[in-house]
Amino acid sequence: MTPTAAAGRPVPSVEEVRDRLGALRDRIGRAGGTGVTIVAVTKGFGADVVAAAVAAGASDIGESYAQEMRAKLDELDARSVEVPTWHFIGRLQRNKVRSLVPRVGLWQSIDRIELAREVAHRQPGAPILVQVNISAEPQKGGCAPDAVEQLVGDAAGLGLDVRGLMGVGPAGAPEDARSAFRSLVRLADQLGLPVRSIGMTDDVEVAVAEGSTMVRVGRDLFGDRPIAGART
Repeated sequence: MTPTAAAGRPVPSVEEVRDRLGALRDRIGRAGGTGVTIVAVTKGFGADVVAAAVAAGASDIGESYAQEMRAKLDELDARSVEVPTWHFIGRLQRNKVRSLVPRVGLWQSIDRIELAREVAHRQPGAPILVQVNISAEPQKGGCAPDAVEQLVGDAAGLGLDVRGLMGVGPAGAPEDARSAFRSLVRLADQLGLPVRSIGMTDDVEVAVAEGSTMVRVGRDLFGDRPIAGART
């Protein structure tokens, strides 16, 4: 039986994912990016897609839902598939942190001190990014830009390794995200934070041109997700 991503969709082959990774790296390079980390977002897909991505050379895998990630961890462990680095990129409830420790290599969506405190308690010294709501859209996660400096300082005070900032561009045309991305990069510069996780499938070029060091891409690598969810 041919493995499926979910809902009957075929899993992209290792060769297909490898080719798409190469094409994405070319997009990043043409936009002027060097050393940009690609986080392959596999939310909504099954463990077979994660395994294919790792086999194709993806070293960073992003997930948005704790329960879904936990299920994939269990399945991949049973199959002895090792993911180099897991990124948690979605909104997270404090009571879900424990189920993911210590497997998350970078917590990208720390948006409040209560969550930072829970991560610090469960995984002392964990690497994190502070998520900023750069679009001012209430349905999106992230702390307000004027609260970022305080949260960065408080998280560092808890012993967490604050590496940078993460943001999601506003809905609409890619060019509409430029000013929001620029504001996040400026804020990261002011705080001396090197990692800027901005840019997804549609707005990679704009994000890279504005200073992204990390992009989070799913659809461009794996096709449309078989379940509903936020765009990647």
